[in-house]
Amino acid sequence: MTLAARKIRLIMGLRQSGITDTKVLSAIERIPRELFVSEPFVDQAYEDRALPIGLGQTLSQPQVVALMTQALAVRPRDKVLEIGTGSGYQTVVLSRLCRRVYSIERHRELLREAERRFLELRRHNITTRCGDGIVGWKEQAPFDRIIVTAASEAPPAPLVAQLAMSGIMIVPIGPQRGDQMLTRFTRTEGGLEEERLAPVRFVPLIPGLPQAMSTMIAASDDSDVPRERSGHE
Repeated sequence: MTLAARKIRLIMGLRQSGITDTKVLSAIERIPRELFVSEPFVDQAYEDRALPIGLGQTLSQPQVVALMTQALAVRPRDKVLEIGTGSGYQTVVLSRLCRRVYSIERHRELLREAERRFLELRRHNITTRCGDGIVGWKEQAPFDRIIVTAASEAPPAPLVAQLAMSGIMIVPIGPQRGDQMLTRFTRTEGGLEEERLAPVRFVPLIPGLPQAMSTMIAASDDSDVPRERSGHE
């Protein structure tokens, strides 16, 4: 079966699973997922399964990407914060639905690969930063939408503070080893409204930076670290 045929089968499967937002389905259909996986896994690019991307991280299965994106209810003028760029696949999906995506990744190697893909796909409304996702991106707050692609035991307080009033945040909630629940939080005048969506399994949301990067930053005199990169560069 060709990749094109497998993509069609995937889109049909997403529809049958309850993904009804045509804009989300269209965004997924237009993105070549094979660009986001390593060569040994290209033939599995359109299977509904998670795939390894290195450094202990994974590319989420398409159904989870579609579910999170649909639940986020992104609007064309929204400013979206993504915690965990990973391969950049979820980032590109979001970039087709909103005004601008700000994405944070703690692994510089993964971020560089994702940035290369953004350029190849000419996605110019993505701005990236290598840093600690738990602290968010205070300089660009508030955000209309926030999506966290790693599991946390509770919604991180700094991210809640950076969410606009009536804004929506999607976070997998649960322990590192154990049951996690994909959860949608809506910020209201009275606090956070919570809606549990589906059981999931994500890598944990880890504070700080990888040890090697932390050592490099401590030894550097470069005041621009953590690095930011705009899709317009």
